[in-house]
Amino acid sequence: MHQLTYLSGQFLLAMPGMADSRFDHAIIAMCAHDEGGALGIGVGATIDGIGFHTLLDQFEIPHGEAPDAPVHYGGPVEPRRGFVLHSHDWQGQDSVDVSGRWVLSSTVDVLRAIADGTGPKRWIVALGYAGWDAGQLEQELREPGCWFTVGGERDILFDVEPDHRWQAAFGTAGIDPRQLVTGGGTA
Repeated sequence: MHQLTYLSGQFLLAMPGMADSRFDHAIIAMCAHDEGGALGIGVGATIDGIGFHTLLDQFEIPHGEAPDAPVHYGGPVEPRRGFVLHSHDWQGQDSVDVSGRWVLSSTVDVLRAIADGTGPKRWIVALGYAGWDAGQLEQELREPGCWFTVGGERDILFDVEPDHRWQAAFGTAGIDPRQLVTGGGTA
């Protein structure tokens, strides 16, 4: 009997040649996955022209101590909805621990806490998310050349620059993604 493995707390990495161009070189921090579906936040690409201060301005929150960090492209679903992935040193009312690896918060209180210097020490902000209905991600995982999974290392999430995270995450599995091919052959 096949046992389903859920991916919360792991990274979902787009394979080279992924058919959906929205996920080219994507690294998705998986935040929820169960029999009902899955939700992840893209952490490998930032949105040009939008920094953290822009988001604070939209909520009329003074910038305070917050750096104008880049805002990540979290995914194509609800692209105006914000999320913060952060360290465990701060918890809001609706914060969700993700398999002991990081915390997901999506309310304005985390933005205020970051701005006033009382929030988490390590954080990234994203707009949008990647979502899958029940069974959809499992089907995609069975398709060749679609997704690869590795453990969700906090250091990659918080210490590696966004455009290097995809390659660094493959590296945790001992894989150089430049050596991967985009299609199969015949023998």
